[in-house]
Amino acid sequence: MTLAESFGALIPRLETPRLILRAPLPQDFEAFAAYCDSDRARFTGGRVDRNLAWRGFCHITGHWVHRGYGFFVIEDKDSGQALGTCGPYFPEGWPEPEIGWTLWSEAAQGKGIAFEAAQAARGFAYDVLGWTTAISLILAGNTRSEALARRMGCTRDGT
Repeated sequence: MTLAESFGALIPRLETPRLILRAPLPQDFEAFAAYCDSDRARFTGGRVDRNLAWRGFCHITGHWVHRGYGFFVIEDKDSGQALGTCGPYFPEGWPEPEIGWTLWSEAAQGKGIAFEAAQAARGFAYDVLGWTTAISLILAGNTRSEALARRMGCTRDGT
């Protein structure tokens, strides 16, 4: 067993009717790198090359190491395909703990996948981590994420 596999075994696994939320694994990097090199990344810092994508991918794992929680990879139960990330997030400098989500592929959009994953992640944050509140920081113009946040029962606080 590799260190990555051992580490992955320590991260909880959440299941929903259609999805598995699990540890980020090395084989997920290609899908993440493709996302990072696409226009879809415009709301998460913008398009970056493979080197910076690798740093971002390792940041996801590092958050688990230092906080004991973080983004899960969203996996489709039927296909096994990694679709994005979702989970509790609270990096240094953030104003409050966040529930965040990103779908890596446009093909995954509009199917309720992010909503299903975000509900599971919020349940984990509240029920397991003991959170009583969470924010979702959404850049202006990200209408899909704004709609998802409203569907989750969130209200706008600030600009």
